[in-house]
Amino acid sequence: MKKLLVINGPNINMLGIREPDIYGSKTYNDLHAFIGITANEAGFEVECFQSNSEGAIVDKIQQAYENFNGIIINPAAYTHTSIAIPDALKAVGIPAVEVHLSDISQREAYRRISYTSKACQMTIAGKGFEGYREAISFFQNLFDVK
Repeated sequence: MKKLLVINGPNINMLGIREPDIYGSKTYNDLHAFIGITANEAGFEVECFQSNSEGAIVDKIQQAYENFNGIIINPAAYTHTSIAIPDALKAVGIPAVEVHLSDISQREAYRRISYTSKACQMTIAGKGFEGYREAISFFQNLFDVK
């Protein structure tokens, strides 16, 4: 069975509390359950990881080498500031999809820059939880998983 690693960055653990007008009222636990069910239905084993620490995210990406077939990453605020995260994605060479709950292209100017996107096969933004489903579907097609 193909394995996906889903990485969520800073403050994603605060979903439902943090700016619900932007991120909605569903919680991180809701997101975690949604990802698990969606991945399982699509024929994937999935592991979810969340950290507010850039170094922990880099470590998790490195640990994915030879252990996961694909990475779905919402680097959150690190999208716009981290060079280390895209460097780690490039280093491991695992296909990756960047996901954002909100549409970063319609937000503040500094949020419109994504360093991570350069290390990913695609970016999905502004679709809420459904963005994760779209990323899983991308991997279903990439790996021809039925």
